[in-house]
Amino acid sequence: MQLILINMTKHTDQRILVKGIKYLAIALPLLFLSPYLLSLAFLNKENYMFYVGLSLGVVLGGLAIWLIFKGLKTFMKAIY
Repeated sequence: MQLILINMTKHTDQRILVKGIKYLAIALPLLFLSPYLLSLAFLNKENYMFYVGLSLGVVLGGLAIWLIFKGLKTFMKAIY
């Protein structure tokens, strides 16, 4: 899959720019999925699924934050 970007300056690396956008695109669904899992976990406190949902929600939330920082860092590296 190759994106063609027009009107970019000479020093913008398009491959790195697309990689940063991919990181941000992966982080977007995780930003919605992790609070959903956390709220489901807190609704099922009596069940063993509380621990599974809580741990999965926390891990996915941390992964989303890490992907956002990595995507923005890669995006900025491509532009400047």
